[in-house]
Amino acid sequence: MAAQRLGKRVLSKLQSPSRARGPGGSPGGLQKRHARVTVKYDRRELQRRLDVEKWIDGRLEELYRGREADMPDEVNIDELLELENEEDRSRKIQGLLTSCGNPTQDFVQELLVKLRSLHKQPGLRQPSPSEERSLGPLQDPARTAPP
Repeated sequence: MAAQRLGKRVLSKLQSPSRARGPGGSPGGLQKRHARVTVKYDRRELQRRLDVEKWIDGRLEELYRGREADMPDEVNIDELLELENEEDRSRKIQGLLTSCGNPTQDFVQELLVKLRSLHKQPGLRQPSPSEERSLGPLQDPARTAPP
């Protein structure tokens, strides 16, 4: 008897509406799908980058208090990391902060120290707003390289 009950239970599960297939073999009802996401980048490195970005945003708000319209749109960490040395990075940062009326030297020095702990991650790099504007409406950044 127990075998018959077990057989009926298995049979009823196989014929349940949640397992029924619609046309084309797709599931007829909503089905919860379990999937694993593979992360290509180190979680600690991403957290460090996020912390630096938050720090930059907070410090820029302090430096440009009352003059938010003059604040740079973005300080691109990847662009800074791609530069050869700290002198170039310092010049780039100071160039972004030319409209700031407050002293920026401490910010620049602190940012350079924070950048030393980060690494280039080419897969995360997004074009800066100036690069996006330089592309024509039909150009795709992935297709602008010569063949």
